[in-house]
Amino acid sequence: MNLSRRAGSVGAGLVLAGVGIGLVLGAVGAVGSRLARVARSVVTPSPRAADLEILGIDTAAQTIRISRSPDTELPGRYGIFSNGTINYLKIGVVLRSDDETVTRKLLTHVGHDETIGQWGAFSGWYFETPDEIHVPYDDVEIPTPVGPAPAWLVPSVQGAAHDETWAVVVHGRGTNRSETVRALPVLREAGITSLLVSYRSDGVAPDSPTGLQGLGTTEWPDIEAAIEFALEHGARRVVLMGWSMGGAIVLQTLVNTDHRDRIAGVILDSPVVEWRTVLEFQAKAIGVPSIAARATMGMLETPWVSRAARAGEGIRFDDLDMVARASELREPILILHSDDDGYVPVDASRALAEERDDLVTMPRFAVARHTKLWNYDEARWNTAIRDWLAAQGLAQETD
Repeated sequence: MNLSRRAGSVGAGLVLAGVGIGLVLGAVGAVGSRLARVARSVVTPSPRAADLEILGIDTAAQTIRISRSPDTELPGRYGIFSNGTINYLKIGVVLRSDDETVTRKLLTHVGHDETIGQWGAFSGWYFETPDEIHVPYDDVEIPTPVGPAPAWLVPSVQGAAHDETWAVVVHGRGTNRSETVRALPVLREAGITSLLVSYRSDGVAPDSPTGLQGLGTTEWPDIEAAIEFALEHGARRVVLMGWSMGGAIVLQTLVNTDHRDRIAGVILDSPVVEWRTVLEFQAKAIGVPSIAARATMGMLETPWVSRAARAGEGIRFDDLDMVARASELREPILILHSDDDGYVPVDASRALAEERDDLVTMPRFAVARHTKLWNYDEARWNTAIRDWLAAQGLAQETD
């Protein structure tokens, strides 16, 4: 994990910070209860980590100086969440940097009388709502098993009445549907209507019965409900698109849906294709032994421990391993994943691409970090999606 734990899409690094401590304490005390609390932390929705230091703002020049990390030094457009009178800042080009700081152009105007907190969270969101890209949309509710889940329904440039292909677009952990607004321009231009959905316990949709998340195992029925909504409102085929943990949710939906014959393809950005690798990677990054991560995953798989952790009946990590389950896939898949992700290692995505090279297209991105491929190179990201949609016969020609 780097110095700037961005508006997390997975949150595994944050929750695993307690794993090693919990296991050590458990060894000398009430092992069962302590380990259950550690296990529960893995599935608890994680807040955005405000660990980016905001060192100064020049209101005359409209620039911001922030702490340097592999994320904050990236070229492109990003966002910063703060706790001042302005709680979200858009930032642009890197103007200068040194070993510890980066100065970037402010794209959100900050006045002399406005305050910015000392600490913030670096984010790839950039847009907060479809309003910001000036496209028509409707607020709708998807009737999920846990209750009505808000979604944004965004028609293509032709209008939803003319669109046979819809995209159900799924955000990652620790974020909400705002993360996915970046995809709207390329999808709209391809003649695709989009549903930007929320799902249980994401802070927008109703909570799960436990208030916890299932890493994809419990969330996929909410995406199934979104597919049914799309089919009931005119879709003939559906593209599933997911970021980070949203990718894991999409893949679980793919292999469990009752409407698989309507799924025309899958687009994944920085996806979690296999959870064990991610959790062990995050454990190592913060100095927690791999054995601690494996022990926690083992507990979450054990029904009685999982119930003690109030995490349900157990998470089957084998079910979440889509490399091992690669033979079950039959839909075309586009994977966009950077070599230097730094949060969700690219290894499982590569392994899936190699195992199913008949289905998976995976253009190489070397430098873009986690869920920031659009921010780093918007043109290339859009082109990769546009070309893939066209190759699958899913893009309509527009006037």
